[in-house]
Amino acid sequence: MNLWRGLLFALVCLLAFPAFAEPAPVQQVEVSSRQIGYFHIGRSAQRFGQLEFVGGLEMSSLARDFGGISSMRFLTPGRDFVAVSDVGVWLFGRIARDDAGRPAGIERMRLQQMVDATGNAVVDKWEVDAEGLSVKNGEVFVGFERRHRISRFRLDPEGMKAAIGNVDFLVPAHELRQNRGFETVAHAPEDGPLAGALVAVTEKSIDRQGNVFAAVTEGPRKGIFTVRRYDGFDITDGAFLPGGDLLLLERSYTLMGGVRMRLRRIAGDSIGKGALVDGPVLLQADMTFQIDNMEALDVWRREDGATMISMMSDDNYSILQRNLYLEFVLHDD
Repeated sequence: MNLWRGLLFALVCLLAFPAFAEPAPVQQVEVSSRQIGYFHIGRSAQRFGQLEFVGGLEMSSLARDFGGISSMRFLTPGRDFVAVSDVGVWLFGRIARDDAGRPAGIERMRLQQMVDATGNAVVDKWEVDAEGLSVKNGEVFVGFERRHRISRFRLDPEGMKAAIGNVDFLVPAHELRQNRGFETVAHAPEDGPLAGALVAVTEKSIDRQGNVFAAVTEGPRKGIFTVRRYDGFDITDGAFLPGGDLLLLERSYTLMGGVRMRLRRIAGDSIGKGALVDGPVLLQADMTFQIDNMEALDVWRREDGATMISMMSDDNYSILQRNLYLEFVLHDD
């Protein structure tokens, strides 16, 4: 009897405290790409207001975990990037370019499932529904829905580890809708009005007036603010322009109209505690354009000094949707 009790105790300890846990492996995968030459389907126009279409990609892979991209950030301008999916997968890759500098493909794609403190892969969507992403000073800040939080990770493309802490996002937890939490996690420029602060904006957690909850989590303008919501669009990502204004990527969907996307510009000096912010629409597109469920956005500088805007879509791992990468120049005029 003592022997059986000893074996049972050992088994319980093994299950409770797994030994020699290893991080989820980094999986190198191949991505096939088809270049997109025109943004407006069937038309050759490249200029859309202040935005000029440079090119795009339609991406696919035999790897089961490729797709579902919720947010992305470039680690080197227009080349190496990190992204997250809404099932907790890290994606690291590189944009290949043709002789004209247009996006031509995806190289060096690596996938890794997020892990817990023991190094075990976390596959429960409730725990790893990653939606927003920012990178600063060797750390990655990720916004999660369902179990709402903004977590900090050490950046390591060769093998991401567990979170090293969480950020106080200020918005009362009871105001966050289950599947409408922090879609935008972005650091403002250091020399802008927000002095490098981390800004978080929810997808559709709204106040009594129907405006979207957001927060400046640090710095002189720290506090909760709101973003005006209208025309049925929900916020899916955001990124700061070099001068300090915030671009918000938005999406709407109806059975009759299908998917639409919108890009809105919010003045940086209007953002701060207690503010209700709004701004002009730079771009709006429907299914007559090369769009899908656009969820990821970043801003970067090209070598010639041009301000570039990149977007990616979330295919929801569906054969009816597409993984897209789109690239534009933002003109001042």
